Amino acid sequence: MFRFVSTEILFGLLLVPALGAFFWRTRQARKRALSLFGDLALVQKLSVTLNRKGRTAKSALTLLSVGLLVLALARPQFGTRVETVRSEGQDVMVVLDVSRSMLAEDVAPNRLERARLEIMRILQRLDGDRIGLVAFAGNAFVQSPLTVDYGAAAMFLNAMDTNLIPNQGTNLGEALTVALDAFEEGTRDQRVLVVVTDGEDHEGEIEAALERALDEGVQIHTVGIGSLDGVPIPEFTASGERSGFIRDDRGAVVTTRLDESTLQRVAETTGGRYFPALGAGANLDPLIEEITAGEGRELETREITLFDEQFQIFLGLAMLLLLVEGLIPERRRKKEAWAGRFS
Repeated sequence: MFRFVSTEILFGLLLVPALGAFFWRTRQARKRALSLFGDLALVQKLSVTLNRKGRTAKSALTLLSVGLLVLALARPQFGTRVETVRSEGQDVMVVLDVSRSMLAEDVAPNRLERARLEIMRILQRLDGDRIGLVAFAGNAFVQSPLTVDYGAAAMFLNAMDTNLIPNQGTNLGEALTVALDAFEEGTRDQRVLVVVTDGEDHEGEIEAALERALDEGVQIHTVGIGSLDGVPIPEFTASGERSGFIRDDRGAVVTTRLDESTLQRVAETTGGRYFPALGAGANLDPLIEEITAGEGRELETREITLFDEQFQIFLGLAMLLLLVEGLIPERRRKKEAWAGRFS
């Protein structure tokens, strides 16, 4: 099979007839100039050493060289080979808390924004690993299935906010169950689950999810984002303007604090690690190192057909023709050319 990679370059072949027309017009203009110079027969006798066939050959070689250079730039390919491509990596599911308590500003600019920023940094460090996203509050759902399309995953991540799930609360157990369901069946190795939350579990369904994670060999890392002291939760109007703090039915300001004990237990039970993200400058560098240092498994095997680049042939021929063109003289030697000319 023969093909050109850059087919748009082939429009450059129009240079060949354009140059041909230029050479022809130049030759005709030279003839007209010589006819005006004097008697044409005498002029031809004076220019007997001119190598007219050589000039024609030089023009033809130049045109062929230009055409071959254009073909080389278009990257001709012919000859194929089949290669087996194996992609290796981990399956990483990230579970992000999008409940309203994540709007607390004890982590700059707030818990949710900081969490999305750090997850984005994880995305930027992945190489061949598949990543998926789960959003949860009072309910949980898969925001993005496992994929190696990090651009699409980043787009879904940016869309995760506190308006995504109307049912408020923090159902960590359901979030873990949904994330475990998102892993492919039949795979037990190199599966990592990362939970980013303030840890306040108001629904109490964690135990069953932890038992399942143990049975399926899924390691859970937890990230506790927030402060250990209670902080108020900002409230915003429909237009996005801040209107104060969330209050309970009695009018008291609702506060939220990081529940480290729950997150530590989740991580320790499954052989994972707990990573605290406390303070304004919180970051997840240790977690990123933990994930990227893990060994991957074979995720996909497929055969692809590769074409061999053959531009070298056309480029080499063009260079050879230009070399030959430079060796052809425009004048020829003729010993008797001037003999008796002025006698």
